[in-house]
Amino acid sequence: MKTIFAFILFSTAASASAEDFRPNIGPDLPSITVECGEVTILLRQSTQWTPGRIDFRGTPMTTERSAYGTVFRYPEIGFIGTAHLENEPEDLQSLSFFLDGKELTTPEAKLKGESFRFVRESKIRGFLLTNIIEIKGNCLYETTTIKTNVETPLSLVYHFMHAWTPTVSELIAGNDDQPDDDIYQPLLDDDNVSRLFYINRAVDWLSVYEPNSGQFAVSRILEVPEETESISTIWNVPNTYRKYYLRVFQNQTVPKDFNGTWKMVTAFGCETSDKWQPAAKVLVKKLIE
Repeated sequence: MKTIFAFILFSTAASASAEDFRPNIGPDLPSITVECGEVTILLRQSTQWTPGRIDFRGTPMTTERSAYGTVFRYPEIGFIGTAHLENEPEDLQSLSFFLDGKELTTPEAKLKGESFRFVRESKIRGFLLTNIIEIKGNCLYETTTIKTNVETPLSLVYHFMHAWTPTVSELIAGNDDQPDDDIYQPLLDDDNVSRLFYINRAVDWLSVYEPNSGQFAVSRILEVPEETESISTIWNVPNTYRKYYLRVFQNQTVPKDFNGTWKMVTAFGCETSDKWQPAAKVLVKKLIE
């Protein structure tokens, strides 16, 4: 059963700040924090009930200074979706919260259990968008489905945006069938690498390391549609974030009657700087077992 929350009045004036924004539906709360095992996520009202931070063992692995979820970029218009309110907000259709398998008709600001599932349905112009977030077994699962009955040219779509903290220092990435072609990239703060994009290709998995906590994250792509390339990239913005995007439909037209699903799982670990890469690759394999 889907829960459609009562409407909340808000101003759509372009001058309204992101902090003042209230989406058209949802709980009358500024945020909801969900803790399941070792994984905690923050969901924010001001960003249309998309994630705002991901923690592992009580330590933030991502920063709140960014947008998460899915965003569309239209030619000659710009970004629409999630925290990008500069053009127009999404039209939220329904929000459903489940804790330990039980639907919450009135979720509280802090939720704690063994498992969590959040289903968010919205419209962005001619697209119907379903985002599903699940936490179970100390893993974060994200699923995005896009449907449309209108042919639409786009500049790009970003899925699964993760704004890893600016202290993240290394990344590795690869494909299961090409183990000798793994990518290794230090993530530095030097001016000559500021705002560079890394990876820039389709990969099965990637991992980032945060040296202060000794923690790493591993993300594995579980499902992509065939109609477009799904390109992983990390944007290196020193002192702000090392931000992951799954880029699709770059300078492409989404065909009429498109119905496609993307799915990613993210898990976490802890290891010393000289041992984290082998540990991450072990975890990569476990995520498909």
